[in-house]
Amino acid sequence: MIKVGIYGATGYTGIELARLLWRHPEAQVAFATSQSNAGGTLAGVYPTAPPLPLTSPDEADPGSVDAVFLCLPHTAAAPVAAAAVSAGARAIDLSADLRLDSPEVYRQWYGVAHPAPHLLPAPYGLPEINRINIAGARWVANPGCYATAVLLAVYPLIKAKALMPSAPIIADAKSGVSGAGRTPKLTTHFAEVAGNFSPYNIGRAHRHVAEIEQELNRNGGAPGPLIFSPHLLPVDRGILATVYAQLDPDNAPAGAYHTLYQEMYRDEPRVHVLPAGQLATLSHAVRTYDCVLSLTPVDEFTLIIVSVIDNLLKGAASQAVQNFNLMFGLSESCGLE
Repeated sequence: MIKVGIYGATGYTGIELARLLWRHPEAQVAFATSQSNAGGTLAGVYPTAPPLPLTSPDEADPGSVDAVFLCLPHTAAAPVAAAAVSAGARAIDLSADLRLDSPEVYRQWYGVAHPAPHLLPAPYGLPEINRINIAGARWVANPGCYATAVLLAVYPLIKAKALMPSAPIIADAKSGVSGAGRTPKLTTHFAEVAGNFSPYNIGRAHRHVAEIEQELNRNGGAPGPLIFSPHLLPVDRGILATVYAQLDPDNAPAGAYHTLYQEMYRDEPRVHVLPAGQLATLSHAVRTYDCVLSLTPVDEFTLIIVSVIDNLLKGAASQAVQNFNLMFGLSESCGLE
């Protein structure tokens, strides 16, 4: 059995991760940490969670396990990842700390110096795009939830060089309230969210912009700027991203979009392309480990891609398990069947 530790187990992502690792056939959870609930159990915080004892993060020993999962806020995760790697453990970071390649870009977007710059650049943990670099890695940056949905939506077009040069990629995305985390905030109170629908951090303000553009450029180059507009949906979980793409008349596979996407994702167990005429909805993906895509041509050179995921699973916890499996040479779907 591979011994693992979970830092930040009482957040929404940590709870989902604990559920997955609790029943993973090759993993044994050696410790789970909580700053505010140490001494209790995870089931005492969330009744449907496993009965894992909770310990203070200061008392957890990363050297006692083979891998740690970091469900911690940005700036708090990287020092723990560095300590774990130094102690001989592998690290899967679900925060934003390892997602950007350079400390300078991190400072630009997060307003602070990077706490462990020697860990950059880290392998980017989106298996469908970067599987070869995740396999056997000692530490991995788990992608952001919005980034996962948008990147999987446009990746086939990027690889086929089918996007019109200089045309923007427009991503209009909506997230359930759990994407804001478990810590109470005025904007996520029930009375603020119920019956409401709100944009936030639109333009170039959301931190996932840097991450998405970095990975677009790494995988063939974004043709133009990313226009990203996130919104808060009055639901508990799920992300639906509607992506508008202008296609290059010289390279676009006119009339063969489904063929392009089906061929790209044919062997991907966690990505599904719906038949022509069907539209992806939250119900296709919520409480699953999958990304579900639908394609709608507007005209010969305009394509709308709808990408849906569960923000806590494919957008966080189950994707972290995919990365864990690849890092340890297991079947990528181990524990996710």
